[in-house]
Amino acid sequence: MENYIVSARKYRPSTFESVVGQRALTTTLKNAIATGKLAHAYLFCGPRGVGKTTCARIFAKTINCMNPTADGEACNQCESCTAFNEQRSYNIHELDAASNNSVDDIRQLVEQVRIPPQIGKYKVYIIDEVHMLSASAFNAFLKTLEEPPRHAIFILATTEKHKILPTILSRCQIYDFSRIGVEDTVAHLAYVASKEGITAEPEALNVIALKADGGMRDALSIFDQVVSFTGGHITYKSVIENLNVLDYEYYFKLTDFFLDNKVGDALLLLNDVLNKGFDGSHFITGLSSHLRDLLVSKDTVTLPLLEVGASIRERYQAQAQKCPLPFLYRAMKLCNDCDLNYRASKNKRLLVELTLIQVAQLTAEGDDVSSGRSPKQVIKPIFTQPAAPQQQAGSAPHHPQAASTPAAAQPAAQTTGTSKPVVPPTGNAAATHTTPTAVLMAQGKEEKKIPVMKMSGLGVSIKRPHVEEEQKKNGTPTAVLQTAQPEEDFIFNERDVNYYWQEYAGRMPIEQVAIAKRMQNMHVALLNATTFEAVVDNEIIAKEFTALIPTLQEYMRVRLKNRKVTMTVRVSAPAEKVRAYGRVEKFQMMAQKNSALMELKNEFGLELY
Repeated sequence: MENYIVSARKYRPSTFESVVGQRALTTTLKNAIATGKLAHAYLFCGPRGVGKTTCARIFAKTINCMNPTADGEACNQCESCTAFNEQRSYNIHELDAASNNSVDDIRQLVEQVRIPPQIGKYKVYIIDEVHMLSASAFNAFLKTLEEPPRHAIFILATTEKHKILPTILSRCQIYDFSRIGVEDTVAHLAYVASKEGITAEPEALNVIALKADGGMRDALSIFDQVVSFTGGHITYKSVIENLNVLDYEYYFKLTDFFLDNKVGDALLLLNDVLNKGFDGSHFITGLSSHLRDLLVSKDTVTLPLLEVGASIRERYQAQAQKCPLPFLYRAMKLCNDCDLNYRASKNKRLLVELTLIQVAQLTAEGDDVSSGRSPKQVIKPIFTQPAAPQQQAGSAPHHPQAASTPAAAQPAAQTTGTSKPVVPPTGNAAATHTTPTAVLMAQGKEEKKIPVMKMSGLGVSIKRPHVEEEQKKNGTPTAVLQTAQPEEDFIFNERDVNYYWQEYAGRMPIEQVAIAKRMQNMHVALLNATTFEAVVDNEIIAKEFTALIPTLQEYMRVRLKNRKVTMTVRVSAPAEKVRAYGRVEKFQMMAQKNSALMELKNEFGLELY
């Protein structure tokens, strides 16, 4: 059985002309050889699989060729070229710096540099992955790299130029290799397919080129993989099936759903994609690329940026004409935000679904897409709202006008004879009218009852203490924004007061963390039915708590639903101890009441921390 050679090795370029996608660099090297202006050190850097080591070998062979051609290529017939092609040349040395990165390896290389070549003019040393050399090896190499013998030329190759010492970079001519374009990759793959007798669709080769991401070696490796899967007939469907790539058709359908505001169909399409084993991140990334391709397809100036096959290019242009530019801008922004938040999300599928819903609603009626601003993170109702239930017998009818104007509800409240306007605690005359919610609550009552405040009936809407101040600055009446209070004052106990005391402390801003911590370690006492007292250590702390009385007292009135709640602050007496007890102090107090605890501690040799 004949030994199989992969395409990346079998079709490796042997001349400057056969190097793909690096026309500027190969022309520069050929001109340097033709004019005899050769540097003593070169640095080839760039992504993987773009031809750095290949160009270094071609360059080394060409400068030692005894009979170069008129266009600056090696003749491949002289003794030097023959020795190089048969891998027995003593003038060209390759060193893998990834496995030979010590000082001793560099010292051995420096000793070999002194020996002149036997055949040809130059001895060329190709050091691959040079960034793997240690710092001491770099330092040992500096002097030789700066002033080598006349017959020595160094070619360094690396994928990570930023890891090389600046002293090394300053001694080399730097050649930056770029990624190979999709068109050049497709053309080279078509050439390889024709040489191997393989039929391949242009769209299939385009998908392989996109998957390779600018690396020819990766493209040829994927090409061999697909050939093994298809048996020599490469089609678009076989490539996307073998490489686990999403079909263009999914994104074209999804974009049509977006333009028609079909949220349900978009979610079903996502479910189909996920059921086929694709990752949500891969899906949203592909959607971002599709929207980008639609954007560049709208203008003939940016059309060269579209890197797809000829047949699919027409579909992109047709769909791009149906997509408004603001829609594409905002959809790309939403998809990009989803991609950035995908890794940190706990519910990744929900994140993608929310993004699809938001994109599908960009062109909904009433949404302003005329501006190119960042989209608002808003989700509109998808389903039809059910009809409102009919009013129960005995209740006042609800009219839109009455809901919009609080004053309109006043006559209805007066006719019942059991309700009266709720006066807000702030005393603001503008807010003396009852809200519709308060009117409906008052109409359903027949007699006054004094409910007892229970912990299970506590509300969950908690406002920060500084919110009311902001509302007053904006001119918004506080009483309107608060929940309508009942006509009677609720009864509360000391446990209720301490509960909301701790709640207020937990809601304080970060700037007041010191006083918040002090509040959390305190226990307030209820002096009478409506007055509670906070006892502090000294006058300084008393001033701080006194300044909090207006906002804290108003907060407690709202939370306890009693407008008569009053707060007082008192400095503790000298014999009165109000500070929090530590573990040791608690144990000592317990031991005074029960001496057996001290005996237990001594018996077992326990220590308190």
